Amino acid sequence: MTDKTDLELALIQTSLAWHDPAANREHFQTLLEQARGADLVILPEMFTTGFSMESAALAEPEDGPSSTWLREQAQRLDTVICGSLIIQADDGSYRNRLLWARADGSLAHYDKRHLFRMAGEHKHFQAGDEQVVLELNGWRVRPLICYDLRFPVWSRDAGGTDLLLYTANWPAARRQHWNRLLPARAIENLCYVAAVNRIGEDGKGHGYTGDSQVLDFQGEPLLQANAADGVFRQRLSAEPLAAYRERFPAHLDADAFTMN
Repeated sequence: MTDKTDLELALIQTSLAWHDPAANREHFQTLLEQARGADLVILPEMFTTGFSMESAALAEPEDGPSSTWLREQAQRLDTVICGSLIIQADDGSYRNRLLWARADGSLAHYDKRHLFRMAGEHKHFQAGDEQVVLELNGWRVRPLICYDLRFPVWSRDAGGTDLLLYTANWPAARRQHWNRLLPARAIENLCYVAAVNRIGEDGKGHGYTGDSQVLDFQGEPLLQANAADGVFRQRLSAEPLAAYRERFPAHLDADAFTMN
């Protein structure tokens, strides 16, 4: 990994307009100007609507206005932009889907595996069943969504993930869990972690305190947004990660397993 260039991240932590995709796209378009020059821009979970269970009413088709907008913004800024939204897949199922829009106009995606049953998400969405590893400037990036953070087996990757990426609507009521689990994922996977959460209050009255952050491979904070609104940038270097893995190769003793 030492031949990789540095990776510039831009985390966008802000409030979301409830059930208003057009307003959210307009809001993020303004903020995206501050992310110009970054290699990877990360938006929150369900960035077009807030964390809603009204999948049938709010879902967009795979080639809908928000996916088109993401591709346009990625091309305009010459970067990768990602974030999750409510999608109706070609098979008719509703997905909490992270879209990964590249500057060349191509699109990749990851469907949220663990659906938050305490909000009934499992009744309104279909879970994904595939881990996704995406390459960016030679880095192996693995996107995950919110509740996935609680499940270390799904977060685990023996294939050498360099950056674990979590996009979320994680409520203030469980802020402590967010801030404790993120360092654990970094430490056990020997990788960087970037996590983007929202702030403000949603249409259900749930509050969000943000705490978007970037952590190194020992779980130490490199960036902490706390509850601020805005665009937060962090540059990641390949050399310290490669050196640490060589010095402390705990991944070589990890248990082998398969997932259904």
